[in-house]
Amino acid sequence: MSSGLQHSLQVQLRWRDMDMLGHLNQSVYHELLEEGRAALITQIAHRVGGDREHGAYVVAHVDLDYRHEVRKDHGEVKVTARVARVGKSSLHLEHEIRLPDGILAASGTTVLVAWDPTTRGKRMLTEAELAALS
Repeated sequence: MSSGLQHSLQVQLRWRDMDMLGHLNQSVYHELLEEGRAALITQIAHRVGGDREHGAYVVAHVDLDYRHEVRKDHGEVKVTARVARVGKSSLHLEHEIRLPDGILAASGTTVLVAWDPTTRGKRMLTEAELAALS
């Protein structure tokens, strides 16, 4: 099942995000993706009714391709995360990071697995989650 649900946000770049070559450090890309995922998960939680017990997910896999340099003088980037596919216990996300002029700086996928904080393990997506994602 595919949802098409997505969320985008603008993120200001900081001096600490840059490496010695003057461009965005590779680890910061993952921080940006985390911000995008968090915003998308918050959107899903609101659709479900804010139920935090059934709104926990853990990252199982991240695939990221670096496509264009990001520098501090770009000022900010646009991070987008979208639900590409919904499984029985997982969400497959597509994500991208774009420069202010729309150039694609990075793209890839993330797999989130629904998490049960009580049993500390994988759980099935609830009917409410499936309904919110359809």
